[in-house]
Amino acid sequence: MTIRVLVADDQAAIRAGLAMILDAAPDIEVVAQAGDGLSAVALAAEHKPDVVLMDIRMPGIDGIEATRRVVAAGDCDVLVLTTFDLDDYVDGALAAGAAGFLLKSVDAPALLDAVRAVARGDGVLAPEVTRRVIARVAQQPVRRPELPAGLSELTPRERDVLACLGRGMSNAEIAAELVITEATTKTHVSRVLAKLGLRSRVQAAIVAQDAGLAPDR
Repeated sequence: MTIRVLVADDQAAIRAGLAMILDAAPDIEVVAQAGDGLSAVALAAEHKPDVVLMDIRMPGIDGIEATRRVVAAGDCDVLVLTTFDLDDYVDGALAAGAAGFLLKSVDAPALLDAVRAVARGDGVLAPEVTRRVIARVAQQPVRRPELPAGLSELTPRERDVLACLGRGMSNAEIAAELVITEATTKTHVSRVLAKLGLRSRVQAAIVAQDAGLAPDR
């Protein structure tokens, strides 16, 4: 299956470079390019790509707001790709529902792997970002988390899937763990997100941790 990608970046040279890298892969096709946030939202609605590769700093509306609108519309998944790894950008992108966050310093093979992972329904975080997020969470005071009301509405199988998400497992790993197909796994993940009112599997993983469903192994 060909993965259809929309590239959104306000710099034409960067858009062209990203498109060249992506189009060179036999399983990826760039279907549109956007130079600002509003165009990214409009083109995502028009083309309904599998993945939007989204820059953060763009004119009009920024990439975080564009991500929020694209995810809310349910048209596709968003992989944020930016020069800046500021904590506010990371938190904003993940809160908006981005499925991944990468720095533009990423090499071509890693970028292609990330696009493929997001298209499969998995989440992706740059190693530098992952370390910072973990360190920041570890420094926060212990709190009593407010869990989504929909947690009680999950079926036993959906709770199993949520627990796997909390352990950072990919769809393929969840399928193997629960002895189900990847297609069924993706369906369960979608239902879990819908019932909990969440936008991404990263948010679901946090809920699983807070609920004690994903103890360290």
